[in-house]
Amino acid sequence: MRSRVAALTLLVMGLGAVVRGGVMPEDELLVSILDTHEGLAEVVDNAAEYRLQVVLGLVEEGPDGTPILRQHAFRAGAEYFYPASTVKLFAAVAAAQKVAELRETTGLAIDLDTPLVYHPQFEDGEVEAEDPDNVESGKVTVRGQIRKIFLVSDNQAYNYLYELVGQDGLAESLRGAGLDAPRVVHRLSEFRSAEENLQSPRIDFLGEDFAHSLPTRTAEPLPPAAPIDRSLVGKGYYSGEELIEEPMDFTLKNYCPLVDLQRGLCMVVRPDVDCGGPGFELEETDREMMLEAMSQYPRESTNPVYDPEEYPDTYVKDLLPGLERVVPREKLRIYNKTGQAYGFSTENAWVVNTETGEGFFLAATLYTNADGILNDDEYEYEKTALPFMADLGEAVARALWQIPKKK
Repeated sequence: MRSRVAALTLLVMGLGAVVRGGVMPEDELLVSILDTHEGLAEVVDNAAEYRLQVVLGLVEEGPDGTPILRQHAFRAGAEYFYPASTVKLFAAVAAAQKVAELRETTGLAIDLDTPLVYHPQFEDGEVEAEDPDNVESGKVTVRGQIRKIFLVSDNQAYNYLYELVGQDGLAESLRGAGLDAPRVVHRLSEFRSAEENLQSPRIDFLGEDFAHSLPTRTAEPLPPAAPIDRSLVGKGYYSGEELIEEPMDFTLKNYCPLVDLQRGLCMVVRPDVDCGGPGFELEETDREMMLEAMSQYPRESTNPVYDPEEYPDTYVKDLLPGLERVVPREKLRIYNKTGQAYGFSTENAWVVNTETGEGFFLAATLYTNADGILNDDEYEYEKTALPFMADLGEAVARALWQIPKKK
């Protein structure tokens, strides 16, 4: 194991630049940090088996004095990983942009709190307008769905926003920010065909003195997905009650390189930083609302309200258990979006020490599925994935903030 002093020495050496998708060369800084924590060894030593990828992002002064994101990688882009709920960040951004666009083009007072009515798109659907989690109005609103996405990673909330902006709207938002590689092409926890995922229902905006409707829409299909290494996963999967004895093909599922996932978060939480693209066009009040939602613990939310017994502080803060071994919880703020599905666990976070103002970006993904069967709900999340994320958070925080373990 390399010494902590050696790891810190690398901080003053040349840093990696932003990489737009693709395979990113391994970086000595990150490799040395991974080598400082014994709890990481099993996964790191078998990184290909676990499909482990890690990206550490540091903000430093660029050549012209502008803050710039420098990304350090371990196996980033080496193979496919399923991003799961981490793509909800992009849906939240695109939805806020859509509301601002509608307000401008219609001249109506459409905002994040305008009640929405979703009309059925498919035969098994029904009119949806009520949201019991909204303690203020009881109605479905964009603000409410964005808050639920970040606070507890609500899948229905994501689907509402996906349908609002459409598959093409999401793609346009990503392209506009300079994120060309990600593909967000389907709903979550609601199986629909590729053709059905192109469709959005009629959605009514019902203000106090106006009504505006978006008609049913069908997006133009995106270009075919580019080949991605190891997009066949596992040795079998369940389709309903039937076991299909062949790998699951993820080619047509959502995709986002880890470097781009981190760049997207950087564009939202640090718009003052050159994150490797023009960034998202967001109204400042919308951005501040997202920052509040993604950094709050569920118990801190007054709308919606969550039971801390069911939703503890660590519920969607996978790095927190390790970070608070270094810095007390009350001195930490984590702006993040996690994802977990099909055996993949992914974290994408901006971690801030509120006492010192120091912060770092950390994104990581790993695959834990010992039996090789997908959709059997037998994944090693609790045994392997979550402990790894906690230890990773601890290792990075200790190295960057130079806080040794207590003896």
